[in-house]
Amino acid sequence: MRFLIWAVAEVDVRPADLGRSLTSASLIMSTPSKATRPHLGPDAATDASAGAELDRAMDRYAQGDASAFTVLHGGLGPRLRAFLLRMCGNAALADDLAQETFLRIHRARGSFIAGAGVVPWSLAIARNAYLDHFRRNARLVSPHGTKADGEPTEDPASRLPSAEPHGEDVAMAREVSELVRVTLAALPVSQREAFVLLRFEGLSVAEAAEVLGATETAVKLRAFRAYEALRAALRRREEEP
Repeated sequence: MRFLIWAVAEVDVRPADLGRSLTSASLIMSTPSKATRPHLGPDAATDASAGAELDRAMDRYAQGDASAFTVLHGGLGPRLRAFLLRMCGNAALADDLAQETFLRIHRARGSFIAGAGVVPWSLAIARNAYLDHFRRNARLVSPHGTKADGEPTEDPASRLPSAEPHGEDVAMAREVSELVRVTLAALPVSQREAFVLLRFEGLSVAEAAEVLGATETAVKLRAFRAYEALRAALRRREEEP
């Protein structure tokens, strides 16, 4: 049965393995290399081709070709929205921030360097939109995943496949997903964003460092601390009677 563990990775998990979540998490959360990093989207060749197409589209858009925006929005939109959702945990807010990101991309298009990678560049803009929003609204979303009015933010476990009627397995996966969500939400932003960029966005350490404006050593340290926090949370769950 295939589960989406929201803040870790998409992996094949057998029902019998769910009781050994700590061991599984240790394997899942080891820092991935380019070769072993789990791929959460299309196959690698297709993804590379799509990335090159986006880079070319951004080159055209930066030079004044307005028609290239359709390609950019279609290719970058879902990815930027997913990144923002993992950062803020609020689906409506992620939509708003994604729109703000595209406005900023439009305004900054003239500064894009021809031949550069548009994905790290756009993720850096999305990150700045997120940070600017929370500097202005520091209490809008609490670390416990509730909006200002007390309504829970989107639970990614609610998007688990429902075709297979293994209720107990789905409930356990949902429990682990919630534990990871809460743990990540409680982390400093610097650790959470490093984890998301490396684990979910599939960036290299060098690319993540470019997005975050940090050194590669700092990115590795922040991601490691996030991994350790997740391991500790899963260990505590494992030790519960």
